[in-house]
Amino acid sequence: MSRFIKLVSVVGARPQFIKAAAVSRAIAEHNEKFPDSKLGEKIVHTGQHYDDNMSKVFFDELEIPRPDCNLGVGSSLHGEQTGKMLQKIERILVREKPDFVILYGDTNSTLAGALAAAKLHIPVAHVEAGLRSFNRGMPEEINRVLADHVSDLLFCPTDVAVKNLANEGISNGVYQVGDVMYDSILFYAKKAKTIERKILERLDLHSKSYYLATVHRAENTEDDNRLRNIFEGFNNISASKCPTLVPLHPRTKKKLSELGLVYSNNVRIIEPISYLEMIALEQNARAILTDSGGIQKEAYWFKVPCITLREETEWVETVQSGWNVIVGADELSIIKAVSGVDKLQAVSQGTMYGNGDAGNRICEIISDSS
Repeated sequence: MSRFIKLVSVVGARPQFIKAAAVSRAIAEHNEKFPDSKLGEKIVHTGQHYDDNMSKVFFDELEIPRPDCNLGVGSSLHGEQTGKMLQKIERILVREKPDFVILYGDTNSTLAGALAAAKLHIPVAHVEAGLRSFNRGMPEEINRVLADHVSDLLFCPTDVAVKNLANEGISNGVYQVGDVMYDSILFYAKKAKTIERKILERLDLHSKSYYLATVHRAENTEDDNRLRNIFEGFNNISASKCPTLVPLHPRTKKKLSELGLVYSNNVRIIEPISYLEMIALEQNARAILTDSGGIQKEAYWFKVPCITLREETEWVETVQSGWNVIVGADELSIIKAVSGVDKLQAVSQGTMYGNGDAGNRICEIISDSS
């Protein structure tokens, strides 16, 4: 007797689409392999990210399934945004009656999807469960903790994530499946190689002769002192012939202008770039400076030294491996860390983020749980 398991995936930010794409590819493989136990997926885009980087080019370049519906929530205060999402997601779930709601990461879209499903008694599957920064001042930390505590299937990327859940009394439905972003990196790194030369030539860069930096988290962009210190650090490390390339959102660029910060000639601010271009630049950077969790992992996978512009990280394994140094927003710490990147020695951590088959394992577990 054939089965059909209905899934609704809730996403809202660019990284979530990239993670969801890995699972969508695994769903297609699962359905081909098990035609009598098919998984049917509908993708709901909350509209949390709605700029040009979520255009047709984004979906075409990355071969990502387009969402079945876009809620168009847009930007607003955390409570207002989450409330609008909750209301609209609930209506979709009432109509679709899925067997599972799949959520990714730690955004407001994640929290809204978790609450909507839990209140309708629809099982929740949380991808990237168990991550903790232990900093409740981060909105992402609140979102991930609450999502985990109402989830039925918790797909952890690492052993540390499993232990974090156990420490909070969560053990049922917990699976260490590996990291879906590793699935994605294996898929997209090959594609990025085809544009590597083009992006380096366009930006007049040479492999291993530049630093790549990203700054986007509210703790840095909304704190004048932190933002100023970070960019003063960039000014100092760029005093040599090694430039610092900073793909920067226009809002943050405007904020820097308001602060009256003058850049060094070797601090190069550019518009946000595509995901494949970013991967190509990461692979060829001398070092990466970032407050992004995802980029910390990508630096580890590409074996590029990483300097994290935060006070803590959820991805503690990257620090333990020797590729990641946490410096916060301290100018002198940034300068010191950059001066020592050539001395960083990685310690092998085996397959601590899985084998690149997390999507397949997620599909198997959902199928077996239905």
